[in-house]
Amino acid sequence: MNSERDESPDSPPSTMDRLHRLREHIAARPTLNTTYRLTVAMVGTIVLVLGVVAIPYPGPGWLIVFAGLGILASEFAWAHRTLHGVRTRYDRFMAWFSRQSWVVRGAGALGTGVVVLTTLWLLGTFGLVGGWAGLEYSWMDSPL
Repeated sequence: MNSERDESPDSPPSTMDRLHRLREHIAARPTLNTTYRLTVAMVGTIVLVLGVVAIPYPGPGWLIVFAGLGILASEFAWAHRTLHGVRTRYDRFMAWFSRQSWVVRGAGALGTGVVVLTTLWLLGTFGLVGGWAGLEYSWMDSPL
């Protein structure tokens, strides 16, 4: 089914059309194309690493991982395949996890809590915040 935009030769190009033309313009210039791909690789990798670090914490860790893979997938076929595979496994795991008993879900929540508290302790967060409140206990200090 054609939209009115498709029927009218004078209609302005869509945002996607402009982005595709811009990408074609970049791809036609080898140095610019290499720079663009390296920039996408760096930004995507940084976002991906931040997402992996954020996974055990409350918040959008997996969303950040998928965003990083999405950025990489815009230029790299391996990232596109990885994004599809990770998303499929994530959806399967979450469906399985939601069908489990409260004991298994509680153990998962407890395990996540232990990971979060351990990393906060290792990063020295307890000592820092405790110092603000005037609490100076040796166990609050990071061993690192």
